[in-house]
Amino acid sequence: MKERIQQIIAEVEAFKAAHATEVEDFRIRYLGKKGVLNDLFADFKLVAPEHRKETGRLLNELKNYIQNKFDQGRTAFDTQGVAFKPTPDLTMPVDFQELGARHPVSLVMNRVIDVFGRIGFPVAEGPEIEDDWHNFSALNFPPEHPARDMQDTFFLEKNPDIALRTHTSSVQIRYMEKHKPPLRAIFPGRVYRNEAISARAHCLFHQVEGLYVDKNVSFADLKQTLLYFAREMFDADTKIRLRPSFFPFTEPSAEMDISCNICSGKGCNICKYTGWVEILGCGMVDPSVLENCGINSMEYTGYAFGIGMERMALLLYQINDLRLFFENDLRFLKQFTPAI
Repeated sequence: MKERIQQIIAEVEAFKAAHATEVEDFRIRYLGKKGVLNDLFADFKLVAPEHRKETGRLLNELKNYIQNKFDQGRTAFDTQGVAFKPTPDLTMPVDFQELGARHPVSLVMNRVIDVFGRIGFPVAEGPEIEDDWHNFSALNFPPEHPARDMQDTFFLEKNPDIALRTHTSSVQIRYMEKHKPPLRAIFPGRVYRNEAISARAHCLFHQVEGLYVDKNVSFADLKQTLLYFAREMFDADTKIRLRPSFFPFTEPSAEMDISCNICSGKGCNICKYTGWVEILGCGMVDPSVLENCGINSMEYTGYAFGIGMERMALLLYQINDLRLFFENDLRFLKQFTPAI
């Protein structure tokens, strides 16, 4: 092997490159995976034990010598203003990557954020794993409320209760604890409820909730804000109606319907032939909730609302099965994002 090493040293010493490509050829011949140096190291195991120390030293010296020779050749061409570019392997397959695009639920959520951003609502976010205070108690949920049961909420720990948040109202509480009125914000994000998966429900879905607290805020302010939102999201002829409802954290409370955008209010199977489709819940913030967050309810009032993004997407894109959003079927997703 010593003779082979001496022979290779002589070859390397005599090498002179006239082009950058010759430097790359040199690297492939001596330093490549199938090069001369790798062959020598592969044959090293055949060397007699008493000669391995000396042979190993010579191999390492040869490796360093070849590497220095290659570095000198590459540097020489770089300093001459010739950029050193290894010769591409034209036999390699093309590394093709498909372009990604937004999910339809993300498209709708971004649109909602944009609509409220135009009237001064910034975005605030919070943790998806919540304690009992922020998810239930501060929002006026009594201890016996069904939402606290295991069949409705994904609890991670008990005593103290830690759960996956069931709504982004928990972020409203955190926001009011950290900010003094006047305040306004919207709270987008994922929420979790222990529900059977069907065409109209899922254990994971997305919400955008909104909050506005200031002096002399009235239900009329809430109605006009939501009317603006509905007409920006659908069309200028959209009508809304508010039906009395109940939520522990708002009083009075309402469900908001819009005139069906599919049949223009004439009646179809989507709106169950009523001409109306429910899209959100809303109401005036309960004074107890304000007090729980350190806000004087005798001086300030506010309104809040919550919108389900999947339901909004179902209406905007006229989809009849919520499960399609979670199946990652490219045939479905390509209908909304042609760039995929």
